[in-house]
Amino acid sequence: MGRLLSRQEEFEILKIVIDKILLLGFAIMGYGAYVLYNSGGSQGFFVLITGVGILLIAAVILLTGFEVAK
Repeated sequence: MGRLLSRQEEFEILKIVIDKILLLGFAIMGYGAYVLYNSGGSQGFFVLITGVGILLIAAVILLTGFEVAK
């Protein structure tokens, strides 16, 4: 059987995963902005929207992964 993780260890792993997702999203958005600037076509716009989608996925993971105090 595997070892159970404490809440602190789970939190540290989640921080690493979210950091990588955010980095990927911003990198794709940056590439999309570069393509949009150089070509002016719709391809750059679609790459930019893909980066936004990845960042929205990260936001959903954050909102569902943590309890929000009211």
